[in-house]
Amino acid sequence: MANIIGLTGGIASGKSTVSNMLKAKGFTVVDADVAAKKVVEPGKRAYEHIIKTFGKGILLEDRSIDRKKLGALIFQNEDLRLKLNGIVHPEVQAWMAREKDRALGEGKKTVIMDIPLLFESRLTFMVERTILVYVDEETQLKRLMARNGFSEEEALMRIRAQVPLKEKTALADAVIDNNGGLVETKRQLEKIILKWNLEP
Repeated sequence: MANIIGLTGGIASGKSTVSNMLKAKGFTVVDADVAAKKVVEPGKRAYEHIIKTFGKGILLEDRSIDRKKLGALIFQNEDLRLKLNGIVHPEVQAWMAREKDRALGEGKKTVIMDIPLLFESRLTFMVERTILVYVDEETQLKRLMARNGFSEEEALMRIRAQVPLKEKTALADAVIDNNGGLVETKRQLEKIILKWNLEP
């Protein structure tokens, strides 16, 4: 019986680090961020729909979508954000489901569904159990400012656009506290793999 595990976190929580640790152990990771890029490539259905909705002003010279420009638009406008999500999310879910089925068809015993907004987008139906990568807000803020060169205000705006990680801990089946170093994070991950008896 295959295991479908949801991996989630918040912006700058270290979810990608945990995702890479799982890949290094041979696990198949189906990444929602990769899916989100794939489904908005020129010629794809979501791409056409986005241009129809937001106009050609969001395109780069090579006709691909300027993610920064689009991001700036939707971060300040809840209606536009919901509109974009309504276009992109169904396509992302379909892409991820296909990738998961392909991995299972190849005989994989566990598929990790890496979904940043797993709880916000109510996508827990896609997985059997969930792992949350947690950091406190102070750590999250510092890491995001350092990683993206954001001002404190810009970083806070992005953090607060998501459900607080503290609230998500009650929703997850397992929590990895990523406030410490990599060794400690890896130890916690290995404990979960052992406890849930997960094999690649």
